[in-house]
Amino acid sequence: MNDTRIERIRSKMEAALAPVELTLNDDSHLHAGHAGAASGGGHYSIRIVSLQFEGQKLVTRHRLVYDSVNDMMHKEIHALAITALAPSEV
Repeated sequence: MNDTRIERIRSKMEAALAPVELTLNDDSHLHAGHAGAASGGGHYSIRIVSLQFEGQKLVTRHRLVYDSVNDMMHKEIHALAITALAPSEV
């Protein structure tokens, strides 16, 4: 199930943000016993590099990432740790 969830997250981010780099990790095992883990929502960390982030403030970049997986938030995704960079920052 978690592998399928990871692939769905990846697919949604690729479709919405066309990243030149995307690293997605399931960190749920680090949060065992946390309320989010009890509800079934996973904890994930991502590093995403996208042309869409050029000239955007951090809050806008995060909003774009959250918007790409909005339908999964609070049900399948409890938390996202986001590193969002423009190609010029890599």
